[in-house]
Amino acid sequence: MTEDVRVYVEEAPGQRREIQAPTDMGLSLMEVMKADGYDIQATCGGMALCGTCHVEVLAGPELPDPSDDELAMLESLPVMTQGSRLSCQIRLHPRMDGLVVRLMPQDA
Repeated sequence: MTEDVRVYVEEAPGQRREIQAPTDMGLSLMEVMKADGYDIQATCGGMALCGTCHVEVLAGPELPDPSDDELAMLESLPVMTQGSRLSCQIRLHPRMDGLVVRLMPQDA
């Protein structure tokens, strides 16, 4: 039996869209967001090398700490916030139900 999680993407202040995703396929948040129609380039294919899947985590359960590679890429981006993460590095897990993110602009 698969367990789905609900992730909310804030598209504008106070405007959130729900995405439901399975947790048994090893998908990343980036893959789920792309499949749901969000414009994420993902030019590196999810290897934490391009930063085009940059999101800001706004609320929800605590995530595992970012890897050194993810931190290095985040630090090279023009805008980084306390909640900055690369969505390609967030593997969906049942404990992530209720996660709220905002896709960060690429041209800052």
